[in-house]
Amino acid sequence: MSFAACIVIPIYNHKDAIGDTVARLAVHRLPIFVVDDGSDDATQKVLQALSAQYAPQLTLLRLPENGGKGAAVMAGLRAARDAGYTHALQIDADGQHDANDVPRFVAAARAAPAAVIIGRPVYDASVPKARLIGRYLTHLWVWIETLSFTIRDSMCGFRIYPLASACALIERVALPTRMDFDIEILVRLYWRRAAFRTIPTRVTYAADGVSHFDVWSDNLRISRSHTRLVCGMVVRLPMLLAHKAMPRDAGMPLDADIRTGTGLNTATHEVARVDSRHWARIAERGSRAGMLTLALSCRWFGPRATGWLLHPIVAYFLLTGRAARAASRLYFTRLASAAQGEPVPRPGWRSAYRQMFAFAQAGLDKLAAWSGRVNADAVEFDDPRIFEALAASGRGALVIGAHLGNLEMMRALAMRGAYTKITAIVYTEHARRFNSVLAGANSRFAQRLVEVSDFGPQTSMMMQERIEAGELLVIVGDRVPTSEAGRTVNAQFLGASAPFAQGPYVLAHALRCPVYLFFCLKERAGHRVYFEPFAERIDLPRGERTAQIAAWAQRYALRLEYYCRKAPYQWFNFYDFWSRAAHAQPARRGVVDPRAPARSNGEANGRA
Repeated sequence: MSFAACIVIPIYNHKDAIGDTVARLAVHRLPIFVVDDGSDDATQKVLQALSAQYAPQLTLLRLPENGGKGAAVMAGLRAARDAGYTHALQIDADGQHDANDVPRFVAAARAAPAAVIIGRPVYDASVPKARLIGRYLTHLWVWIETLSFTIRDSMCGFRIYPLASACALIERVALPTRMDFDIEILVRLYWRRAAFRTIPTRVTYAADGVSHFDVWSDNLRISRSHTRLVCGMVVRLPMLLAHKAMPRDAGMPLDADIRTGTGLNTATHEVARVDSRHWARIAERGSRAGMLTLALSCRWFGPRATGWLLHPIVAYFLLTGRAARAASRLYFTRLASAAQGEPVPRPGWRSAYRQMFAFAQAGLDKLAAWSGRVNADAVEFDDPRIFEALAASGRGALVIGAHLGNLEMMRALAMRGAYTKITAIVYTEHARRFNSVLAGANSRFAQRLVEVSDFGPQTSMMMQERIEAGELLVIVGDRVPTSEAGRTVNAQFLGASAPFAQGPYVLAHALRCPVYLFFCLKERAGHRVYFEPFAERIDLPRGERTAQIAAWAQRYALRLEYYCRKAPYQWFNFYDFWSRAAHAQPARRGVVDPRAPARSNGEANGRA
């Protein structure tokens, strides 16, 4: 999504100040929407002249009668959204704000596109003392209404709104249309879990400035607004308290493109899309305090009792996780399209809830396993002979898993049992908060956990030493490394082309060791482990390297597809897994029948 910012200026009878205000803003080359809130004839003439002087940069909107600052701002935000802009910088017409700070506000919005950027006034001696006292009283009430000090100044008219969230609120809630608008929209955006960023900015009150703030009527309106908001806070108290333990997503930085023309409404369309960012750039949701609470509950009351706490938590993340819901719907849609008549879950809220609940339950199972609340006999092998033969041989091997089921639980039990030579290779420590909780449950969590960023020669040498020592190296094949840009191969997965990392097969070739597939799925009676041979050895001849990698990736994708059908709710990739697929010819299907058991090593090598 392109970052598209503009400026919205509400004006009512500021004919003497508006010319200088526009001139100081125009140098930043941002599109400007001036909203005339029913001004007098003299101001209208000035605005018409400015519209002609700064065309096409300036767009003049006129409300037929004076509706108040809030009404003018809302009209400007809607117009900006309909013109295709993603962010609007609101600034007053009277020239009291420092236009030199516009680039700072825009840069902050680009770095945190989901956040509201608000100014915190830095006053000089020109500020009226009565105005200062009134502002601090309002700040106090806002801090009570939000149970937070996040909104440092709720009355500053210098701010940037992300238009998707601001316009969604405007269209759903009847916001006030006068001076109390600036306060109420921020509080209600905070209630909707918007993130905020504050920028100090110089504010100067002109000695001959025109103020439309009515001491009596506007203070009465603000008092009424605070009464509504305090009542709203009381109703939302449990939710606000829960929100304090959960981080707010300010969004990932967007590109620096600033459009000056019109276009489609990208902001409102974008929110419905599946999150197609690289998985490592998607913020970890949930707070460490909340995770520690679950860890303590698991320790004191056991996993089964703690499992009941997951239902309201999962319901909350389902309601607030729009991108995750969209990703879940896409996954189940793909699953249904590739089902070939087999019964599969229908895409929708119910399937998304069950998938998210399975993910939360998997985390709780990991915690229980690392804290000693799960016995080894709760995990059974579908066919233990393959794993037992490998363990008895003392040979090292590369084991490829997926974000399907619960690989971490198996590692926890292995560390506590006799077979401890299982080393997990992770691309990045993405879930830092959750991993820190697991480490607190067992001091051995970080043992045999190796973090890498790529599968290059140095990684291969380090892994070779571990293979020669008889270790099992466990990696996942359904994530693309953060620094392995471009080194992917397309394979057909659930009926569509998807990018898979080349790394596992390149590493297997370098290590010259046996390769196995490993899935640990939750079933009613416990967990069942599927451990199957993948290749006795993977060779990548120089002239056939690309084709061979594609063949192995396709074979892995088909086995992953088979187990996704077996446990459809237990695949935990909550982003658009298919988004980075290239439009090249995909690897051919039919290497392995996904419904059949894995072939022997000799057959696998022969077909690949």
